[in-house]
Amino acid sequence: MDQAPPVDTVLQAVQALYNNPDVMGKEKASVWLGELQKSVYAWQLADQLLRMNQSLESCYFAAQTMRTKIQYAFHELPQNSHQSLRDSLLDHAAKISADTPPVIVTQLSLALADLALQMSTWKNAVGDLIQRFGNNLQQLPFLLEVLTVLPEEVNSRSLRLGANRRAEILDELTAACPVILQLLSVCIDTYADDARVQAKVFRVIGSWFSVGAIPQETFLNTKMLAAPFHSLAKRDCPAPLHEAATDCICSALYCAEDLTKFQQLAHSMFEGVQTLMEPYHMAVAEDDSDKCINYCRIFTELAESLLEVIVDTPGQGLGSLVTVEMLLTCVGHHLYEVAEITFNFWYRLSEELYQRNITQLTDMFKPYIQRLIIAMCRHCQLDSDHEGVPDEHGDFGEFRLRVSELIKDVVFIAGSSSCFAQMFENLRSQSAPATWETSEASLFIMTAVAKNILPDENEIVPQVVQAILTLPQDTHIAVRHTSTQLLGELCEWIERHPQLLDPVLQYLLGGLQQPQLASMAATALQSISTQCRDQMTEHFQGLVQIVQAMDTFNLSTEAAIGLLKGTATILTRLPHSKISEGLRQLCLCQITPLKGLLESTEPVKQGTPTDPTIWLDRLAAIFRYTNPTVTNGQLHPCQPVIMELWPVLSQACSKYQADVRVIERCCRCIRFAIRCLGKNSATLLTPLVTQMVQLYAVHQHSCFLYLGSILVDEYGGEAGCIPGLLDMLQAFCGPTFKILEEHNGLRNHPDTVDDLFRLCLRFVQRSPLSFLQSAMCKPLLCCAIAACSLDHKDANASVMKFLADFIKCAREREDRDDFEARSTAVKQLLADHGQALVHATINACVFCLPSYMIPDVAEVLYELMLVDRPTFCVWLETTLKALPTENSGGAVTATRKQLTDFHKAVTTAEELKHLTHAVRDFSRLYR
Repeated sequence: MDQAPPVDTVLQAVQALYNNPDVMGKEKASVWLGELQKSVYAWQLADQLLRMNQSLESCYFAAQTMRTKIQYAFHELPQNSHQSLRDSLLDHAAKISADTPPVIVTQLSLALADLALQMSTWKNAVGDLIQRFGNNLQQLPFLLEVLTVLPEEVNSRSLRLGANRRAEILDELTAACPVILQLLSVCIDTYADDARVQAKVFRVIGSWFSVGAIPQETFLNTKMLAAPFHSLAKRDCPAPLHEAATDCICSALYCAEDLTKFQQLAHSMFEGVQTLMEPYHMAVAEDDSDKCINYCRIFTELAESLLEVIVDTPGQGLGSLVTVEMLLTCVGHHLYEVAEITFNFWYRLSEELYQRNITQLTDMFKPYIQRLIIAMCRHCQLDSDHEGVPDEHGDFGEFRLRVSELIKDVVFIAGSSSCFAQMFENLRSQSAPATWETSEASLFIMTAVAKNILPDENEIVPQVVQAILTLPQDTHIAVRHTSTQLLGELCEWIERHPQLLDPVLQYLLGGLQQPQLASMAATALQSISTQCRDQMTEHFQGLVQIVQAMDTFNLSTEAAIGLLKGTATILTRLPHSKISEGLRQLCLCQITPLKGLLESTEPVKQGTPTDPTIWLDRLAAIFRYTNPTVTNGQLHPCQPVIMELWPVLSQACSKYQADVRVIERCCRCIRFAIRCLGKNSATLLTPLVTQMVQLYAVHQHSCFLYLGSILVDEYGGEAGCIPGLLDMLQAFCGPTFKILEEHNGLRNHPDTVDDLFRLCLRFVQRSPLSFLQSAMCKPLLCCAIAACSLDHKDANASVMKFLADFIKCAREREDRDDFEARSTAVKQLLADHGQALVHATINACVFCLPSYMIPDVAEVLYELMLVDRPTFCVWLETTLKALPTENSGGAVTATRKQLTDFHKAVTTAEELKHLTHAVRDFSRLYR
């Protein structure tokens, strides 16, 4: 936008956005207003619109624009205009009345809060706000809103305040805390009957606790400690107030986890939470699920905050096991949504007990975990009128999956065998026959622990397996489904009890014939085939017949692939003389329909028999899991079959070259075929590379680059293949550089970046000298330097791994006789590009990448330093001198001492982890 549009034009666009019945008109207005918001003119226009106050829509647009500009584009304003912006916002806020819509109040609150945080020259912002708005009843809600969002925005990623500014702000907030608590105490007394104001007060307290800005001594000496508990104890507490009080207490409990600083607060909160058990039971009696959820959140937060004390000193003081009892009370609630809130505590408890590995301590918590598992079994019961198999999707299906994961984590505390036995008792209860839904839930819990059962268990498991194998035909389909799943999970146990293999296979074969059980039966068959592959060789032909008839069963895509995986695993165990024919049989029923599609003119329709990916995925699974042991000089049994199939795969690549979804599956299929054959696929190399290069010139599908990396991995050590592989790389680079050099090319094509540098990495690993001496090495290094700031996880990881291994070539001998040549080549390239690389990596860590991606970048810096520490010191110093020492709000980002300390920490680091910690800490100064 070259110039500021008239304010009337903006009003018309806002009117069109909210009120134009024409969809095209709305979209056009939305795009235009979006461009306006990005422009520098938005500041003045938003201010004008707020002053004009013409309509709700224009005021909301203006307030939201002002907020987003302050949040994302504060750097556009010169520092001498900050004060006038603050005064303008305060003037707008002063006009807020009881009739001002909440959405506008929220946006103005956020704008003012974000300004206060970024404008370092605005000292005592909290005091100014209280003085300006604290005495006006109409503006009190606005003041409370600002005081709520102010701490919440301190850790906003978009503001990039920096560690120094955040520390300064937290000091200011802590200093202002007594005034805030005094204000809130007055509000609590003055508006004792106004639930809306009380809720706002609790939200302020919770917000300040969330950043640790409330000293416990100050808080404990006020009535604010008891206020949220009093609200929660009232039977008629309104829902919004109940939730706000809950959030407030949870924030305080989260804060109290640091017992070194908040011991007194933890004791007071512990005592306060105990008083909420009676209100919880009252909420249960009145079937008020929302309140039950709130109480459960509080009990869980208390348990998580006191977890270490509970494990260190169980039953003593703050380690009282009453807290765990409170959670089990919630787990006993009839709604699974309430029980689910407690899950994270049980995960953390199991992790603590597993790490400590003290039998006496683990046994102390055993009864609690046993009760938890029994309660989970009850929660996992399907409705008695449920029809069909259990649905893994939907809220309840996902809950059952989470229960399964939870039980796998905690079952070692209770003991897998005792858990299995407990569930078996549920099945064979003598007092009253178990209902089908009780039986299914017990089998479901057994399924979660089946992999933990010792293979030589001979008391309970044989009875369970026998009961499953003799289930009556009229048994509910859900019970049969879960029983089938359980047999699959017992595959390790079945391997040690081969006498049961035949009856189990017969049972699963029967399941394949039933549409509702077919997929689960195929999945179980895969598990047993994979685990019991040596015993299953005699059943191979039977499995081939099943595969040939696979499409007559009602199998999911995953189950079909799984069945092929299991069958291919058994094929690998056959004598070499039988593998070729077995592979041919498996492939034939996939390649025949694929050939038919290649000859057809019918368009591809995803998920139907006209979709070639069905057959390509199945072929890929066969190749992937057929890995016979081949000694040197021995003919690979899969080679003749794959050579027969190659023309079909090549034709598929040509026909579907424009369809990225299909071509990715083609490349994946070829990849596993090459991995299957290894060096025996050499005859495919020339035609495959030729076709890949031709297709990539027209369609830049990154999967061709990935397939190229597989070829380099297999043949990069073969001297005769290297020239051809380098030619392939050069042919790939032209089209790749072209798309990456477009505007935002790296960001728009992360998969291409990822696969390009996987390919380069394989060259560095397999044939480093030939790569380093190639014409493409230098431009690829420059491309990698440009890609350092790309915040795509996989792409950045590939770039950093390439750079680290590239630099290692200068110092790792690896028993190669070309070390000197490699080292010289790398050092020459670094002499020209080392400074740019250090600049790019440091700036990426500081301004672009999330913290979890920093370790990969730190490895590159560490390798650079190991090659030439003195030169690296100079490069780093030059980079640090170029970094800004102030942010757009005038706050100090990094002091001279911090820069010096960081330089020293990095350049003296003797281990990678020390350098990583230094970079991560330094980056916080700018974010």
